[in-house]
Amino acid sequence: MGSQMVLRARTLQPCAACKLLRRRCDSNCLLAPYFPQDEMEKFACVHKVFGASNVIKMIQMVEETKRDDAVKAIVYEAKARLRDPVYGSAGATFHLHKMVEELKAQLESIKTQVRDSQERRNQLLGILMNVHHQDPVSPLNDAMFAYDDFSIDDGTLAYDPVKFPVECDWIL
Repeated sequence: MGSQMVLRARTLQPCAACKLLRRRCDSNCLLAPYFPQDEMEKFACVHKVFGASNVIKMIQMVEETKRDDAVKAIVYEAKARLRDPVYGSAGATFHLHKMVEELKAQLESIKTQVRDSQERRNQLLGILMNVHHQDPVSPLNDAMFAYDDFSIDDGTLAYDPVKFPVECDWIL
């Protein structure tokens, strides 16, 4: 009894495709499962880009178990084509790829800056160690000048206040 109610309701209320195309929506409507009545804009995009008959042909070419995914892809491409009529979704992919390449270049630049800063720090610490060894009155100890307190091997800069005491923060 419940399935008859759904079938009756569907014949009384056309799917978005049939409503937009102003045709009768029956129980054999191929578009009804993918374009319910409340999704008019979704079908309008698809219809504007591909046309209803082409959408039906595309859906029929795909095996039933994959039709839902195929319709999602058709809708995605239709929306992309409305935003970018020349490149569609390929334009969005290209733009994202370009952004990734730019971010990779920025990351490499930052890594180089960090390495340069570490090298300058190590040079300054070396100079300070030489000054310390020449001045026996200096209260500094050699443990404060360990070179492995900072590391970028894993792409991060790590500071260990136990290895490099807070009293020596003025050196950096």
